[in-house]
Amino acid sequence: MDANEVKALIAQGENIHVEFKKSTTDITKDVYDTVCSFCNRDGGHIFLGVRDDGKILGVVPEAVERITKNFVTAVNNKDKLFPPMYLTLERQVVDGRLVLHVFVPAGNQVCRHHNRIFDRINDADIDITDQPQAVYQLYARKNDSYYTNKVTGFDIQALRPELLMRARSMARSQDNTHPWQAMTDEEILRSAGLILKDAYTHQEGLTIACILLFGKDSAIMAALPQYKTDAIFRVENVDRYDDRDVIITNLLDSYDRLMAFGKKHLSDPFVLNGIQRVSARDNILREIFSNTLAHRDYSSGYVAKFVIEKSRMYTENANRPNGYGCLNLSNFTPYAKNPVISKVFREIGLADELGSGMRNTYKYTSLYSGGEPQFIEGDMFRTIIPLDEVSVGVVGPQTDREQDREQDREQDREQDPFTILIEFCKVPRSRKEMQEYVGLTGRRNFFYQYVKPLLQSGKLKMTIPDKPTSKKQKYVSSCE
Repeated sequence: MDANEVKALIAQGENIHVEFKKSTTDITKDVYDTVCSFCNRDGGHIFLGVRDDGKILGVVPEAVERITKNFVTAVNNKDKLFPPMYLTLERQVVDGRLVLHVFVPAGNQVCRHHNRIFDRINDADIDITDQPQAVYQLYARKNDSYYTNKVTGFDIQALRPELLMRARSMARSQDNTHPWQAMTDEEILRSAGLILKDAYTHQEGLTIACILLFGKDSAIMAALPQYKTDAIFRVENVDRYDDRDVIITNLLDSYDRLMAFGKKHLSDPFVLNGIQRVSARDNILREIFSNTLAHRDYSSGYVAKFVIEKSRMYTENANRPNGYGCLNLSNFTPYAKNPVISKVFREIGLADELGSGMRNTYKYTSLYSGGEPQFIEGDMFRTIIPLDEVSVGVVGPQTDREQDREQDREQDREQDPFTILIEFCKVPRSRKEMQEYVGLTGRRNFFYQYVKPLLQSGKLKMTIPDKPTSKKQKYVSSCE
């Protein structure tokens, strides 16, 4: 790197990839916090002899040898930085002053400074050692494997056969000669990479991706208790919401419910693509929903959201970033976050080739509202679609809309007994009371399909945990 490149980086100011340290006569202690955070994130440039505001002070020439020696010794000391690094300071003269520069590459394992873990957030080095979720996500980023390829303990009985039949039918509608037509359910799962062998136990099993795509709701809750998607319509009551759908089910039904929610609250104006009438609304929704479901970080407990507001709608989900900031269509490089789920979505027609979703969203947003979408990548991935007033205009009498919403909420409660049980058990309830409340028969089946998964996921707890089979046993929600 030459002096002009150094000067250009300094002119940008501090950011997620650039850090300034005064260190004119000696190395300040926080330099090593930055080395650790850059290693844990995506790497970055550290400049010694530069003030936080970008003013170049310069390192005292007499101190250069000592600073360089101390730095090299420290980063190679495993008791200070682990794993140790092989870095050296380069000398550059900028505006007549001596600046020391080092580039810290991203590491392939988690780095610690004095047994503390630092991560780079914007232009700050954050100590996340005592934040279990942040540490977990950091280890997940450093892991070369995909979380959704993790092998579960479930067998094929945990799946819904009608979903596999539906996937087979959707694939046939895309291609009459699709090979899935002649395959059994198990052969489809194996061909899609949804049955794998655990690398440690060497036991075969269904993957997390398989459970998400085709699993029963009870299996999904047991395997991924943190999984949830929240659809919110917030136009009139901006402090809370006007309508909401909490979705905890397989990805195929999740896609359908998100589409239904979007169609319910967004108008579908007449739009021509050339000489052909198209539904710009439906095309936008298809792209943003397939993206948020196929490329989400399912290891995170962050609740994915689809929100409709007066001037915009957006999706937001946890993400394993491949970069940071707004994505530009001209230089965007597509990157599959969950390749197996993406592959299944392409086979059944819910997604096209990798990268096409962004191009289509730009195209149809221009037709729909005349604006441009935003794609913002980071630990959270957000897609923002601008709307005009016509998009969320009230259609029909308000009383009818309220009745429709209440009917939809009632249908949601019927479709999701887990959510209603958690709500019902905010005060201790017996198994019999729970079963009567949701209107389900079969004592043993009810316990193993609904109560046990809720206990395993921590959503319910026993009032008498030492005596699980006690006649006085009751269950209470452990969720706020």
